[in-house]
Amino acid sequence: MFTGIIEETGTVSRAVTSGSGGLAISASRVLEGTKTGDSIAVNGVCLTVTEITATGFTADVMPETLRRSDLGGLTAGDKVNLERAMAANGRFGGHIVSGHIDGTGTIISLKKEGNAVWVRIGAGSDILSLIVEKGSVAIDGISLTVAALDNDSFSVSVIPHTAKETTLISKKSGDVVNLENDIVGKYVQRLLQQSGQTGGHKPEIDEDFLLKYGFL
Repeated sequence: MFTGIIEETGTVSRAVTSGSGGLAISASRVLEGTKTGDSIAVNGVCLTVTEITATGFTADVMPETLRRSDLGGLTAGDKVNLERAMAANGRFGGHIVSGHIDGTGTIISLKKEGNAVWVRIGAGSDILSLIVEKGSVAIDGISLTVAALDNDSFSVSVIPHTAKETTLISKKSGDVVNLENDIVGKYVQRLLQQSGQTGGHKPEIDEDFLLKYGFL
């Protein structure tokens, strides 16, 4: 489990070169206390550490991960966002992030406004159906608040600290980013779908419904 608060940006030293394979990343901070078998989120994708060196770590990447994310497009020298799995006594500075990517989006535009940068991202209906204005979304592993939403895209406003500590505003129009929807929204949507199928009608959300399914 992660929180979407990036600890450092690492550098790809060996990219995935086929339908699956190993990814090697140069890093420093995320190596502290990390051992083989631990999880590190790379651009929001939860990967298992297979080897640790003095200057970085390696992880296996399977075909399903490549289909769901942008890791297959990484090349040596690319910067990536890194976060270790949250410790049991850690703080939730962001939101609950599983590291299981729902899909990818495409950056449409970046626009500076005062000390912030607006980033607009296009995505499919399967992603957008679970995004709400002022809700949370993970973009390349970064916990961000949705500032605007329309039929085919959503926007976030990136503060200077996030801009400095992550790779997001170094992207350009047309670049692909990993997206993970808020896990609470995914479970609610699934619950509603199942309830509608078994009951034969679209359920109404009221206090009794929320109480029945453990939301109150």
